[in-house]
Amino acid sequence: MLKENARAKINLTLDITGTRADGYHEVAMILQTIELADEVELKKISGGINLKMDTAEIIGGENIPTDEKNLAWKAAVEFQKFYGKNLGVAISLKKKIPASAGLAGGSADAAAVIRGINRLYELNLTEDELCKIGERVGSDVPFCIIGGTCLAKGRGEILTRLAPIKNFGVVLAKPHGEISTAWAYKIYDENPAKTHPPTKTIIAQLEDKNYDAAFKNFSNVLENVALKKIPAVVDCKNKMLAAGAKVALMSGSGPTVFALTDNDLTAEKIVASVEDLNVQIFITKIF
Repeated sequence: MLKENARAKINLTLDITGTRADGYHEVAMILQTIELADEVELKKISGGINLKMDTAEIIGGENIPTDEKNLAWKAAVEFQKFYGKNLGVAISLKKKIPASAGLAGGSADAAAVIRGINRLYELNLTEDELCKIGERVGSDVPFCIIGGTCLAKGRGEILTRLAPIKNFGVVLAKPHGEISTAWAYKIYDENPAKTHPPTKTIIAQLEDKNYDAAFKNFSNVLENVALKKIPAVVDCKNKMLAAGAKVALMSGSGPTVFALTDNDLTAEKIVASVEDLNVQIFITKIF
């Protein structure tokens, strides 16, 4: 039996810089791993893939597939194709990251399976090789394999490591409802953002530890899209900022909003500020 943590991510920024011939969008995103994680256990079996999942701790878990449509399952399939052998694996997945939340929960599970099979079978594949497998599963999977603080470009799979940022506390508020990534990008294309995050400037500010300046520049061009479907996104942001958050922003295609803080007392105030909304709340920190 082997265990892996499948850690969630937040988008410190999300920009769309163009469209591609393959139908995907060109993006520029600063991504950050957080401590909130699904728990993944793997063990060898004679062949094939077996997946069991516990979703008791999250809302909407009943909508997550437990067959070949699940990204953890897909990751095992793509690993077998890449390596050329039927590396049988039983996957036990305990979900703690909310589903369809903009936190890359499914991609994190896939990354944990890829890292885990490599360890389980002592294959010693390189990080680059693991990321190549991850690309076949989803655009966020390579980042979830690497983790930390990264600039993601292309479809999200072209990664540049950035200097680690301060270990801020993170409060997550996941409003009721789900936003399809495909829907979000489609609606965005109908009315593209007129202003974009100054990604290079933000990276320089983060590297200089000039966090207050960087926070003022954080933005996500999909926020206005999400508001069309889930207005509670802006309510979460406003309440978190009023409670003392250093920054509050929607992650990914949403609808989860994260707030950063550097002390427990402010975190408690931020939690209290959104408790009257129809949200699921998580308290974690930068990892």
